[in-house]
Amino acid sequence: MSTLNNRQLVSSLYNRTASEWIREKPISLSDFTARPFVLELCEPVTELRVLDLGCGEGYCSRELRRRGAAQVHGIDISQSMIEAARLQELENSLDISYEVGCATNLQQIPDGEIDLVVAVFLFNYLTITQTQECMAEVARILRPGGQFVFSIPHPSFPYMREPAYPFYFEVEGTGYFSKRDQQFPGRIWKRDGSWLDVRLIHKTLEDYFNALNKADFKTMPVLQELRITPEHIALDEEFFTPLLDLPLHLAIKISR
Repeated sequence: MSTLNNRQLVSSLYNRTASEWIREKPISLSDFTARPFVLELCEPVTELRVLDLGCGEGYCSRELRRRGAAQVHGIDISQSMIEAARLQELENSLDISYEVGCATNLQQIPDGEIDLVVAVFLFNYLTITQTQECMAEVARILRPGGQFVFSIPHPSFPYMREPAYPFYFEVEGTGYFSKRDQQFPGRIWKRDGSWLDVRLIHKTLEDYFNALNKADFKTMPVLQELRITPEHIALDEEFFTPLLDLPLHLAIKISR
């Protein structure tokens, strides 16, 4: 897959579906199973300068600002997503800035300028090479001691169940190693019965940690395997039970 073609595909997908992502409270599966845990890993954020990479319509950007971040800037490749984020900023200003941009080229941001970089489900849209480029840029713009927090679909998850409600990537059988860098369609449901189309460019754990190493991250990361909890089941048993005891996502935090 060419880099240009990949960027066009991602931008086109989210330009078409941006309005479906707008929400002010949790509704999609990963709003419950991933984002709260990622945001908790970011704490404390008070007075931090934060970059939200792949910010979408600003859901996490807004929450980070509400938690006390001094500055939040969101970047996304989709013009429609950024327009949606800016519209919400106009309606309820939190002094967040947004721009259309590419996660593999952050030349507009000086070296050591950022305290915290957050990337929530960005890397499943990037190839191995793009992931390495992005992580190198993140390392460059983080101050010494700055934090990088990101989430990804658990690399094992697509190979552990048939494509089905309420979350899947359609990887067409086995191929954990042989299908590296290939793109697969997926869907993630909302609790109202609607769904969101998503994509996965499959990478192994080795690919992610090699990319961090090449970017010169040398500290031991914090890693959380995110899953369905008893609290999820108590909230909505029918919605969450099909995914019980499966590794859904990974949340990773590493210091510069």
